[in-house]
Amino acid sequence: MFKKILVANRGEIALRVIRACQELGIKTVAIHSEADTHSWHVRAADEHVCVGPPEDALSYRNIPNVLSAAEITGAEAIHPGYGFLSENAHFAEVCESIGVKFIGPTSENIALMGDKAKAREVVARRGLPVLPGSPGELRNESEALEAARKVGFPVILKASAGGGGRGMRVVNKEDEVARAFQAAQAEAKSTFGHEGVYLERYFLEPRHIEVQVLADDRGRVVCLGERDCSIQRRYQKLVEETPSPAVNEALRREIGRVALDAIKAVHYRNAGTVEFLLDKDQNFYFMEVNARIQVEHPITEMVTGIDLIKEQIRIAAGLPLAFRQQDIRITGHSFECRINAECPEKFTPCPGLVTHYRPPGGFGVRVDSAMESHSQVVPHYDSLIAKLITHGQNREEAMARMRRALDEFVIEGIKTTLPLHRRIFSDAEFQKGRVSTSFLERLLTNQSN
Repeated sequence: MFKKILVANRGEIALRVIRACQELGIKTVAIHSEADTHSWHVRAADEHVCVGPPEDALSYRNIPNVLSAAEITGAEAIHPGYGFLSENAHFAEVCESIGVKFIGPTSENIALMGDKAKAREVVARRGLPVLPGSPGELRNESEALEAARKVGFPVILKASAGGGGRGMRVVNKEDEVARAFQAAQAEAKSTFGHEGVYLERYFLEPRHIEVQVLADDRGRVVCLGERDCSIQRRYQKLVEETPSPAVNEALRREIGRVALDAIKAVHYRNAGTVEFLLDKDQNFYFMEVNARIQVEHPITEMVTGIDLIKEQIRIAAGLPLAFRQQDIRITGHSFECRINAECPEKFTPCPGLVTHYRPPGGFGVRVDSAMESHSQVVPHYDSLIAKLITHGQNREEAMARMRRALDEFVIEGIKTTLPLHRRIFSDAEFQKGRVSTSFLERLLTNQSN
């Protein structure tokens, strides 16, 4: 087992990893920007190193500075969390080359899964269901138009190196293709440094279902159930739950089997998430693999009792999974609300000083956050400031517990999405589990009318 791990992240996920390391008896090194000098994750670690100014490109994503911090502190491994360098194949490769263990998939895994078009090809060759679309990246507007005609409108253009909803454009008719292709290509290049885009059929009201997997170095792969991530805005998730109310036992077994087949096809290692679209007729289609720990991993932990961060660390240390598929039991139901420092009506960032912070508590309530009263929410990073998680014996109890916890949660000094979450959990359609990726748009439209 490792003696010292550097945590190459900030905020709640950095604190989450540090806590897991403490329970395993592993020393930790926190990195931080100048803006995060007094942050909770810095104080929680055994050591800390400033890696640059507030801008993430000059600090948290500055590979030479992060590796220098690992070298001077003697860290044997680096946990990247999510975001920043977590899906940077070059960073993982450099770590491997200098003998620092990257706690995550191999650089080859990341490179392949990071190219969404190639990942689709690999999975399709395995005979697994993929969304109808272009066979690979599109070279120009003419290829995009031809592919759209074959697939049938509406379609969606996606950045091959994309994520977080960036580099996507929905196209409803032929005369929109050229402009959408250029816009998606330009955003892909500016955001990800690679302008490649591909095309898929666009389903109007699907559900977004993802499957959590773990894979060790010995070839053992397990599925830890599905999460429903259909409550989204701008293709970014806002509420997640597990199990999905739309998935019955037969479908659960089949989608789990396909997820494991996809992971085996690429010889994947460590934690990963296989993402699918589920249509109204219960047909599901592979979209992509997220080669990192997910923001919403806590709800899987709540229903399985498995600490995913600890499992990541154990796998990276060369230890086998301590359980088999038949050992995994899904118990109860769990929800997660992503609380963002944003105006709940317009989703615009709202940085500033948190004058009062009082998280909820009680049985079955978990809060993952690095916020405190008098914390400063800076404008340089993602607006996520807390994850509120509840667990119950069934969906109704977990939902009632979430409504109570949302009412208890106090964050003053800045605007947050707490009012929106309260509205979602009081909505009759949501309470019945009747949601899709267009749910939030309808909810907000009804609110404004």
